[in-house]
Amino acid sequence: MVPLAEAWRSGAWAWTTAQRQTYANDLGGPELWAVTDNVNQAKGDQDPTTWKPSRTAFWCTYARAWIQVKWYYSLTLQSAEKSALTSMLNSC
Repeated sequence: MVPLAEAWRSGAWAWTTAQRQTYANDLGGPELWAVTDNVNQAKGDQDPTTWKPSRTAFWCTYARAWIQVKWYYSLTLQSAEKSALTSMLNSC
């Protein structure tokens, strides 16, 4: 959900190795989602300011999961990122 590079930019740089491993292998929360390789390549390490799911019906689920990951792992949320997420949530 929140790519490792984005997590790093949002505060994971201060984590221990164990915390980064936990994040990268989190199968119990909304962090890891199975997607096609095309979707994964298209998204890359982008955040919601530059990438949104192509299906607008999925925006609410995506935005909520993004926010949940950022909150759970105490990662920062940039103002432009917040605006993009708010926009997606307004489509619910």
